[in-house]
Amino acid sequence: MEAVAEGLWGLADEFEKKGEIGKAVKCLEAICQSHASFLPIVEVKTRLRIATILLRHSHNVNHAKSHLERSQLLLNSIPSCFDLKCRTYSLLSQCYHLVGAIPPQKQILYKALHLTSAAAPDVSAKLWCCNFNSQLANALIIEGDYQNSISTLESGYVSATQICYPELQMFFVASILHVRLLMQWDDQTANEVERALQRCNQVWETMPSDRRAHCMGLLFYNELLHIFYRLRVSDYKNAVKHVDKLDAAMRQDSKSRGQLTRFTTTTTTSAGNDSLEPTYFGNAKRALQDKLFLAPPPINGEWLPKSAVYALVDLMIIIFGRPKGNFKECDKRIQSGIHIIKEELIRLGITDDVREVDLQHSAIWMAGVYLMLLMQFLENKVAVELTRSEFLEAQEALMQMKNWFIRFPTILQACESIIEMLRGQYSHSVGCYNEAAFHYVEAAKITESKSMQIMCQAYAAISYFCIGDAESSSQALDLIGPVYRMKDSFVGVREEASILFAYGLLLMKQQDLQEARNRLAKGLQIAHVQMGNLQLVSQYLTILGNLALALHDTGQAREILRSSLTLAKKLGDIPTQIWVLSVLTGLFQQLGERGNQMENDEYRRKKFDELQSRLADTRSSIYHIELIDKVKLQVQQFHEIDMKRTIADESMRVNLDIPESVGLSTPMPVPSSSRLVDLDTGRRVNSVQGERT
Repeated sequence: MEAVAEGLWGLADEFEKKGEIGKAVKCLEAICQSHASFLPIVEVKTRLRIATILLRHSHNVNHAKSHLERSQLLLNSIPSCFDLKCRTYSLLSQCYHLVGAIPPQKQILYKALHLTSAAAPDVSAKLWCCNFNSQLANALIIEGDYQNSISTLESGYVSATQICYPELQMFFVASILHVRLLMQWDDQTANEVERALQRCNQVWETMPSDRRAHCMGLLFYNELLHIFYRLRVSDYKNAVKHVDKLDAAMRQDSKSRGQLTRFTTTTTTSAGNDSLEPTYFGNAKRALQDKLFLAPPPINGEWLPKSAVYALVDLMIIIFGRPKGNFKECDKRIQSGIHIIKEELIRLGITDDVREVDLQHSAIWMAGVYLMLLMQFLENKVAVELTRSEFLEAQEALMQMKNWFIRFPTILQACESIIEMLRGQYSHSVGCYNEAAFHYVEAAKITESKSMQIMCQAYAAISYFCIGDAESSSQALDLIGPVYRMKDSFVGVREEASILFAYGLLLMKQQDLQEARNRLAKGLQIAHVQMGNLQLVSQYLTILGNLALALHDTGQAREILRSSLTLAKKLGDIPTQIWVLSVLTGLFQQLGERGNQMENDEYRRKKFDELQSRLADTRSSIYHIELIDKVKLQVQQFHEIDMKRTIADESMRVNLDIPESVGLSTPMPVPSSSRLVDLDTGRRVNSVQGERT
C-alpha cells in the first residue's frame, strides 16, 4: 500500500505545481478515506501534506485544522517520529492562531515544548524548541501577558545560544526589544528598554559580516525597532541614520531582485520533507525573494511581508522628510507606498465593494496591517497638502481616510481619533474655529493615548484663542492651565513643545510679554535642537519676532523675521509667509521705512489673495461641510464584530505600533494676521486661517 500512497503523493505534487489545488487535495484525501489499511505514519504524512496545501493556497483553516488534529491523535500512539510530531504541533498551533483560538494554541505549544525537553539535546530538538518558544511568546503577547512572553523569548535565546546560532540569538533579542519597546514601556521599564536595545547591538555586532549580509529580515527588523526607539525618546536626529541605512538596503535589495530573471521552487515528493509556510503572517503565497525571513528553519517567520516593510520604510522617510520641507520626495514615497498597499489589499480580496464583515477570518490580521499603513500614508498626505495650502487635495485624502474607516471600523478603530484630529486641523485651516475646537475635543475623548490627549487639548485651546471672545479665551485657559502644570511629567518633547507654544500665546494675551518670550524661546530650542523641524522653527521665529517688535527690540525683530521668512519660502509655506509679512509690515511702519512697508505689504496682499482664492474653492467643495460638521463619525455595526475587534486590535497593537506624533497650529495673536504652527515630525497637519477684518 505504500507504493499506492507514493503514487498519489506524486500525483498531488503535479497538480499543485499546475495550480490545480482542488485536485491535489482530492488525491491526498483519497488515502485518508480509503477502506484499505494504510500505516498510521502514512496517514499522518498525508494529512500533514493536505494541511500544508490548504494553508498555502486557501482560507480553509478549519479544514486544515481538522486534518492536523487527526494527525495528532494518530501520533499519540506512535512512540517515535519526533520530527513529524513537531511539524504537526507547529502547523496546528498556527491554525489555532489564525482562528483566534489562543488557549488551545498555548496548550499544544506547551505539549510540544514538553516533547522537545524530553528529547535528546541535539540541534534538531533545540531548533524546534526555538520554534515553539517563538509561537508561544506571540500567543502570550496577544493575551497581554508581556512578562511571560519575555521569559519565553529568553528561553528561546538560551536554546539558540546552546547551538551557537547567532541568527536565532538575534531573532530572540530583537523580539524581546519589540515587546519591551512597543508594548511594555513606561517610566518603570525605560531602563529595561535601553538594556534590550544595547543587547541587540551587541549580538548584531558579534555576527560575522558575511552572515549579517544574508539576514535582510533581521536587518530591517532591528533598524526599524531602533527608529521607533529614537522616535519614542524624541531623538530625531539620531534616528535619521537608521532611516538612511534602511533606504539604502531597500534600494540594494530591489536592485538585486530586478536582476533575477527566473525563480522556481521545487515541491518535494515526500510530505515529511516539505517546508513549513509561516501562515500566521497571512495566506498570500509569495516567492522566496518576496520574503524577509527573521530566522532560519524551522521558524522561517516574518515580522511583516516584504511589501509591508518596504512601505514602512517609505513611511519613515516621509515622517523625517516632511518637517524639513522635502515635499517632492514625500510625494514620491506617498505615491509608492499607497500603490504597494493597494496591490496587496487586492491580493487579499479587498476591492472597492468589500467591507469588514466580508473578510475571511484568517485574512483579518494581514488586512489590518495594510489598512493601518494605508491610513498612515493618507494622514501624511493630508499633512503635506495642508502645509502647501492645497486644501482640495487634503480634502480628498481625508475623505478617503473617512471612507476606509467606515468600511473597516473595528480594524481601524485606532484611527478614529486621528481622523477627528485631522478634521479639526482642516477646520482650523479654513477658519472654522468653533468646528475645529469641537473635533479636537472629540479626538481627545476618543484616544487612549495620553500624548495625543495633551496635543489635542493644545490644538483646541489655540482654536479657542482664534475665536477671540471672552468665553472662548476662558475655555482656552481651562484647557492649557492644567496641562501646563503637568508638563514636567511628559515623556517626550512633542508635548512640551506644544504646551509651551500654547502657553506662550496665553501669556501674550495676558500681556506678560517677557515671560512669554522666555517660554517661546525654550520651545524654539526644542524645535531646532531636539526635533530638527524647520517649519516649526520658522513659526516659532515669527512669533518671537512679533514679540521683539512688541518689546521695541526692532533690530532683533528684523533679524528674526528675515530668518523666518527665508525658511517659510524654502518650505513653500504660504500662511507662514503671510504671517511673517504681516509682522514685517508693522516693523517697517514702526521704523518709518515707508518704501519697505509698501513693497512688503504689496507682496503680503498678493500672497493673501492667493490664499483666499484657494480657501474659496475649498469652501465650495461638496466635502467641505461634511468634514467640518460638528458630528462624530457614524459607522454601521456588523455581525461577529466583537470577535474581529479583538483580533484586529491585538494584532495592530502588537505588530505595528508606530509611535504617535501630531502637529499644532496657531494664529498670530494680532487681529490683522493669521497663522498656524507645526509641532512635530510625525504627524504634521498644518492649519491655515484667513486674514480677519
